[in-house]
Amino acid sequence: MGLFDKIFGKQLLKVIEWTDDSSDILVYKYPMDSRYAIMKGSQLVVRPSQRAVFVNEGKIADIFEEGRYVLDTSNLPILTALCNWKYAFENPFQGEIYFINARQFTDLKWGTQNPVMMRDADFGMIRLRGYGAWSFRVNDDEKAIYELFGTKSMTRVSDVADYFKRVVVSGLSDAIAEAKIPALDLASRYVELGDETAVVLNKKFDDFGLKITSLVVENLSLPEEVEKVMDTRTSMGVLGDSMTTFTQYQAAQALRDAAQNTGSGTVGAGVGMGAGLGIGNMMAQTLGNVSSQPASQPASQPVATPTTPKKICPSCNHEVGANVKFCPECGGKMPTSKFCPECGASVGANAKFCPDCGTKLN
Repeated sequence: MGLFDKIFGKQLLKVIEWTDDSSDILVYKYPMDSRYAIMKGSQLVVRPSQRAVFVNEGKIADIFEEGRYVLDTSNLPILTALCNWKYAFENPFQGEIYFINARQFTDLKWGTQNPVMMRDADFGMIRLRGYGAWSFRVNDDEKAIYELFGTKSMTRVSDVADYFKRVVVSGLSDAIAEAKIPALDLASRYVELGDETAVVLNKKFDDFGLKITSLVVENLSLPEEVEKVMDTRTSMGVLGDSMTTFTQYQAAQALRDAAQNTGSGTVGAGVGMGAGLGIGNMMAQTLGNVSSQPASQPASQPVATPTTPKKICPSCNHEVGANVKFCPECGGKMPTSKFCPECGASVGANAKFCPDCGTKLN
């Protein structure tokens, strides 16, 4: 210990530096033990992505960027004025030194805990959820020390990230609600939405000496029912947007559902078959007739023409009437069975009513 140090009873801090390579420390307060003092000739080492801030009696003094410095009154102009060092580094400096981590802190996550309400022109009020990432750095050392770090010996990113994540989510929620972007166009506006929100939020972050360097919107998810409607619109868009197209699409969907839900057993199979045939006919009419006829005129229905029942002579194969007992060609006796004059069904010789249609027989 030299004579000068003995006079003041302290040891000279020869090299002042912060060598910690932690990736999440925002600010580190250099430990100033009462046994040590900073005198003329002390060296200050500021590593890449660091800044050193001298604070004297609660006032920000000199700020040093990356580099190596030999401390004297020439490179401590503010501190020299505060300490009234007119000619030399006359008294030991026992203030505070803060090392600021000036690098960019990236890939901090954000996500909506509750749905964001948005009014959409197509779907009305819808609820959105989203997530993404954001990055920031210390932009103003003086504001950061006064407003954020205070007199703490160390401040980590995790100490402030939760609060600022809520600020980010709140700002994005407001931006989404006010942007009035159609739900169908949201996916194409992620970059624009993130950039515009970052500009607005930086006005709040600047109060703490911080700056958002990037804000990424990775996904905005719509409610399931809205996504289904969007899928339907996409499917219809392939065919064309019209009421006829919608009817065709609905018919196809109903046919598919009927085929997949035919029930169980013979009865269920019959119901499914009947539904399929009915819907198939409806689709045929829709696809074939609707486009060729005016919308106001229904498709014409064929009129059924009644037919007279006939039977064949077993002897000469001559076609005779249903009630003929002898063939007029060969005179052969016709079979005793008879046919219903209404529906033509074969009935017994002594039947009084047709078993198929119920018509009374002579």
